[in-house]
Amino acid sequence: MKLQVGKSEEPELNLTSLIDVVLLLVIFFMVSTSFTRETELKVQLPEATAEAPAGETPAMEIVINADGEYFLNGEKLVEARPEVLQRAIRKVYGEEREVPVTIRADARTTHQSVVWVMDVAGKMGFVNITIVTANEGAGR
Repeated sequence: MKLQVGKSEEPELNLTSLIDVVLLLVIFFMVSTSFTRETELKVQLPEATAEAPAGETPAMEIVINADGEYFLNGEKLVEARPEVLQRAIRKVYGEEREVPVTIRADARTTHQSVVWVMDVAGKMGFVNITIVTANEGAGR
């Protein structure tokens, strides 16, 4: 009996699954390192002094009572509409936009009233807008 010695097959190393894993790791690291802290808010906190410097325009104070009525520096506006508020601000402050805006809203007023005030001030170019809140438990 004659046995034939044939060519022996060389063993193969299948790299397909290894390449898939390496590519997935590369994609994972590329995606995870590209996330920067874009959701982080950059807030410049206001500084307080005991009194306003001389010659500076006094801060604008807009008050919204529980009924949604607007008061600009203590003066009641004829209507509680954004257009009326905008005209009143233009009348008092003209083109001055560096004036700090303070919003005091009653806790029972609608959210929409506060948003309108913020929207009017923002569209007019005011950037220093503050909403006054009470300390927890102070009014109870």
